[in-house]
Amino acid sequence: MAGSTVSRTAHFALHRLPLDAAGPSPTGPESALPATASRLPVDPTGPGSAGPKPLFPVRDTWIGAMVPKRWAKRAVTRNAIKRQIYAVSQSTLPPLPVAAHVVRLRAEFDRAQFASASSQALKRAVRGELQDLFARAAS
Repeated sequence: MAGSTVSRTAHFALHRLPLDAAGPSPTGPESALPATASRLPVDPTGPGSAGPKPLFPVRDTWIGAMVPKRWAKRAVTRNAIKRQIYAVSQSTLPPLPVAAHVVRLRAEFDRAQFASASSQALKRAVRGELQDLFARAAS
């Protein structure tokens, strides 16, 4: 949430925080070490060092979902929205850049319009809005 907001829709906001350049890379020098050496903890940015610790241990696209009870009262609704967030984020083309992303529900879906806590209509509305959210973030 400390990152910038990169896109918004009526119900969602997408936040992005770039990963530190100091973070380890899967193709970095540690991949050339023998198997016994790669098991040894080598942390040049750990306690006692002057360098900053990386935000995440692997440089990759990270996605998180924040669906507060304030905007989705029922647990089944919150879980359905989170599943949609993760599914749509994996199928996004072009893929999200290497960074930490958080999708935040910022408004309630009208309970009068979506009577069931996990209706197909609600899932379609959430999926459509999430696709729009990720498309806006890509441009």
